[in-house]
Amino acid sequence: MKTKILMVCLGNICRSPLAEGILKSKLDSNTYIVESCGTSNYHIGKRPDKRSIDIAKKHGIDITDQKAAQFNTHHFEAYDFIYAMDNSNYQDIIKLARNAKEKDKVTLILNELHPNSNLDVPDPYYDGEQGFEDVYQMLNKACDLIVTKLEKSS
Repeated sequence: MKTKILMVCLGNICRSPLAEGILKSKLDSNTYIVESCGTSNYHIGKRPDKRSIDIAKKHGIDITDQKAAQFNTHHFEAYDFIYAMDNSNYQDIIKLARNAKEKDKVTLILNELHPNSNLDVPDPYYDGEQGFEDVYQMLNKACDLIVTKLEKSS
């Protein structure tokens, strides 16, 4: 059975699509499924922001086929690990959890880099290209640590 990992941000067009693409590029698709969604319904069915697509492409990752979806309670059953991009989305996800087991699946992604610091991946939506590059670098480092952790536990 494949390990399933979900990346979550607000609109599912900037941060979580990048996180999905980065982690997918580092893991064997025969063993892992990586997907993303947002806590809001703002962009359901839309492709990632062009700037996220461009920054991913710059680093050799294609995220153009992703489509935005909205987080709901079925995601707790479908995924083994749920990574929130920031505290606001973390709280929105936790509010939907029906029990401790579901809550335990949810982690702030930057806690992989900075344990228990509860730092946010900044939303680059209103930033220029450098904001997207900065987010890419943060997520890339966090995803490296996620890969290491997954490999140790398998």
